Amino acid sequence: MPHSTADDVNFCLSIPVTLENDRLQLVPLITKKHAVPFYENALRYPEILQYLPCGPFESIEDLTTGFLDKFNGSDPAHILFAIYDKTRPPPPMGQPTKHLKTEIGYLAILPPFHRTHVTSNVVGLLLHFCLDPPTLGGLGLRRVVWQANSLNAPSIRAAERMGFQHEGILWWDWVVPPGTGKIGISRVGKDREQRIGRHTVILGLCWEEWELEGAREMVDKVMARAS
Repeated sequence: MPHSTADDVNFCLSIPVTLENDRLQLVPLITKKHAVPFYENALRYPEILQYLPCGPFESIEDLTTGFLDKFNGSDPAHILFAIYDKTRPPPPMGQPTKHLKTEIGYLAILPPFHRTHVTSNVVGLLLHFCLDPPTLGGLGLRRVVWQANSLNAPSIRAAERMGFQHEGILWWDWVVPPGTGKIGISRVGKDREQRIGRHTVILGLCWEEWELEGAREMVDKVMARAS
C-alpha cells in the first residue's frame, strides 16, 4: 500500500504517516498518487458525489484544480484521506482548527464497500485520531462535526450509528449547482427561481461523550462487527 511522507502533506497539525487497524488504512491523499484512481471511480460511481458540493468532474484537471488543490494543498486547515481496505485487494477522505474542533466531511465510499466494515472503520479511526488524547496518539480535540444533506438518510444513519448526536438543521444552507445531477429540494411557486437547494443536518460528537459517556467503547464495538 502506498505511503505518504510529512513532506507530501500541508496540514496545520501533526499527523501520523498512516492511520490504520487490521481492516483499514487511511493515508493522506496525495494528488499525484490518488487523483487518477479517485477520478476513475467517481466516473464509475457518480452517485457517491450526488449529495456533496463537489463535482461532477469533467476531467482529471477539473478534479485537481477545482477540488484537490483547494481542499488538500493550499489551505492547511483541510486534509483529505485515501481509504484502503486491507481485507481486499486494493482499488481506492477532516480539518482541525484553533478552536479544537473538526469535521469529518466529503466521505465518499464506493458502492462495492457499502454495508461492510469500511464506513464504520474509516469513521472510527478518524474519531480515535481526533478525540483520543495525545497520550493515546490522538489530537485531543473537543468536538467532531458531521454534516449531511437532509435527504441523505444513509449518511445520517451512519453518523448516528457512530455516536453522533443530532444538533440541528441549517435550512436552505446552499443552492445546488444546476445540471450536476445533485439531489436537493425545489422552491415552490411559479415565480420562484427553480434552482434546487439543500438543507444541512448537523450532528456532533464531543469529548465528554467520547471519554466519559461510553462513546469510545460503543464505536469500538461497531468497528469490530463483521459487517
